[in-house]
Amino acid sequence: MKVGVVTFPGSLDDRDALRAVGYMGGEAVSLWHGDRDLHRVDAVILPGGFSYGDYLRSGAIAGHAPVMQAVRDFAAAGGPVVGICNGFQILCEAGLLPGALIRNRHLRFVCKPVHVRVETSTSVLTAICTVGDVLEIPVKDGEGQFVATRDELRTLEDDGLVLFRYCAPSGELEDVANPNGATDAIAGLRNDRGNVVGLMPHPEHAVDPDVGPLGGQPLFQSLLSHALQAVG
Repeated sequence: MKVGVVTFPGSLDDRDALRAVGYMGGEAVSLWHGDRDLHRVDAVILPGGFSYGDYLRSGAIAGHAPVMQAVRDFAAAGGPVVGICNGFQILCEAGLLPGALIRNRHLRFVCKPVHVRVETSTSVLTAICTVGDVLEIPVKDGEGQFVATRDELRTLEDDGLVLFRYCAPSGELEDVANPNGATDAIAGLRNDRGNVVGLMPHPEHAVDPDVGPLGGQPLFQSLLSHALQAVG
């Protein structure tokens, strides 16, 4: 169960993601943005941070990094790919997920625990979850407002591609519970096969009971279970 975590110049949550993989029982493998292969990993995580200083747009340069061609090929073959925060931005910029992430509605950086509601269990990240589950996970972003065209939003809804929505602890959708103004409270997406997922909250910060909420545990359990099945 080897999970590769890509480090880009400016990544800052790569070590947290590596630790979370190990904490949850997987084998964490460091990957570099200049790598042209993925060293036989069973899943890939694109972590949070400020890849390449977030010049141009968040994730725009990273989307063209040498490692991303290997990530595209891996995803096309059905390999699990998870983008967290900046990693979500990279997936959108690389064309692996639709839409874009722009400046938060209130134009302020937000860093706090939030609640997200699971909208589908058909993904490598939510396979052991039940639709309607509410998870507490930290969010920290300045450009976390998800936006998309009307046609893209219609497809996301019609095809069940919304992975998470920001919500109140009760699971109700409330504007006050939407930390960055994301369209339709969208906190995460999956592709149509469910093997490529992106989310703005940080599950890698929510696995250790000594430091915070545990909403990330079922997500890493899902990812590692999928990787184990692929190995088996």
